[in-house]
Parts: sequence; C-alpha cells; structure tokens
Amino acid sequence: MSYLTSDPNQTDNIDTIIRPPYFFISGFINIPHMEYYYVFLCFVYIISLVGNTFVMMVIYMDNSLHSPKYIAVFNLAFADVCGSTAMVPKLLDMFLFSRQLISYNQCLTSLFFIFLFLTMQSFNLTILSYDRLVAICCPLRYHMMVTHRSMFQLMGAAWAFAVFLMLLAVCLITRLSFCRSLVINSYYCDHGPLYRLAAPCSDVVPNIVISYLNPCIVLYFPMVFIISSYICITHALFTITLPQDRVRALKTCTSHLILVAIFYLPVNFTYFLHSIIPTNARIINLSLTSVLPPMLNPIIYVLKTEEFKESAKKLLSKRRAQRAVVPIQST
Repeated sequence: MSYLTSDPNQTDNIDTIIRPPYFFISGFINIPHMEYYYVFLCFVYIISLVGNTFVMMVIYMDNSLHSPKYIAVFNLAFADVCGSTAMVPKLLDMFLFSRQLISYNQCLTSLFFIFLFLTMQSFNLTILSYDRLVAICCPLRYHMMVTHRSMFQLMGAAWAFAVFLMLLAVCLITRLSFCRSLVINSYYCDHGPLYRLAAPCSDVVPNIVISYLNPCIVLYFPMVFIISSYICITHALFTITLPQDRVRALKTCTSHLILVAIFYLPVNFTYFLHSIIPTNARIINLSLTSVLPPMLNPIIYVLKTEEFKESAKKLLSKRRAQRAVVPIQST
C-alpha cells in the first residue's frame, strides 16, 4: 500500500491511494483442457518470432527493399515481435509455473507495452494503406509524396502518439485505489478489467472516458481511413483501361488487404458481440486476435508479395553459395 497524505493534523484533507502488492490474473483458469491451448500458443509464438525476424532480416540486407513501403513493413514486423513477446511468455509462465500473481508495477508495465505494440500494429497498417492509396491514385507523384523522410516522420509521429496514449492510460490507473478484489478477469493486465476493480473505491470516470477514446483512436479511426482509402483505390482501378494493368495494381494491395482483415475483423467481431458470447469463448477469441496476426503477417508477405519473395530467394541462394564455397576453400 502507498499512502499519499497531506498534513497529518488536517485529517479532513487526507487522500489515500491503496496500491496492492500484486494482482491475480484469472486468465484461462476456469477453461478445461487449456494445456493444449498453451502448446498452441508456444507454437504460434515461435513462428511469429522466426517469421518476423526473417522479414526484418531480408528487408535490412537487401538494398532493393530499402523503400518507404518496406520501412513500414519492417516497423510492422518489429511491432509484431515485440507485441508477441510482451504477452505470450507471461501466459506460458502462468501455465508452466502456476504464477498467476503479478506485481502492481509489473502489471502496469505489461499493460503499457501490450497496448503500445497493439496500437503500432494498427497505425502501421494505416500507413501502409496510405502508401497504396498514393501509389495507385497518384502514381506520378508517388516518389514526391512518399519519401524516406516522410515515412520516417510518419513512423516517428505514430510511435510518439502511441506512447502518449498508453502513458495517459497508465497514469490514470495509478490514481486509483484498489481496496477490494484483486482478481483481474482476463488473461493479462487488461485496462478495462483493471480499472473496474477500483470502481467501488475511486472515481473511474476518466478511465471510462479513455477506455472509449482509445479504441476509437487505435481501431475505429484507422479502420475508417483504410476503408475510405480502398474506396478511392477501387475508383482509381476502374479508370485504368488495360485489364492487365488493373490486375497488376490490384495485386500490390492483396497482401495489405489480408493483413487488415486478419487484424480488424476478429477483434471487432468479438467486441461488438461480447454480450452474447460466453465468457470463456470471449477470452479465447480475444487471445487469438492478439497472437495470430503477428504469426500470419510474415507468412502473408512471404507468399503474396512477389518483390519480397524474389529478395528472399536471392538472399537464400547467396547464403547457400557462400556455404558451398567454404568447404572448397578448406580443402
């Protein structure tokens, strides 16, 4: 507990903040046969780590991919790796060692980083939609509007804004007193279940406001922008006279469209229908929306983007050639 007090002689002005030493994360504790799900989570995490690291390595090593578009792809892969690492290892730790307890400071730190990287995944998809919008609707001005400098500025602004939003959410939690239940009804230190624990003891109105504001900024505004950009892209595609040019332009959008669908559709489906979905099913669905997109993003880019596939093949063949040369030189 931490007590913030004024003059001890002025008891009428005493303001007490109760901060517990730990919280208990109920997580998947009441869901049967969860050992299989934890094995699945471990598999998903390994694939996410390997896949996104591979994407970053290919982009870093191939100079032909040092374009503004692939700066955003690199940033998305980085956010995916960090987001998975912020969540999945703790879930596995809870299962393997039955460590459902998490300290107050660790809980707020976990909340900050999980939501930070979730926010950056959404912002990165928005920036990639802007890249496709300019490339198809204003192809002659693309290299003037989407430059390395402008992309780094967009990325820097996105990171700074995401950090500000998450710090605001965490700071509003620190002003709350937790005087009753310490059981978080989620699989991680989720913002909503956390501030609701303090509702009987503190004014949670600012937390409620930020809980409605953040999804609008992080999910709904980017989603509206992406939908609007693809409406403009669709209109621009119909103005292209040659069918092969139209198909070629559309192919440049397919990987991004799949990423958008994987990221936004499941989370919106779960949130809009949360009142009719059973609690256990809702927890599983939300956990899947957190861990599956980081695993699928690199797979989609490897399989659906010809430019990236060619770069990956070139680097892999170069590696094999280097390995073949070493034994010859040693003999």
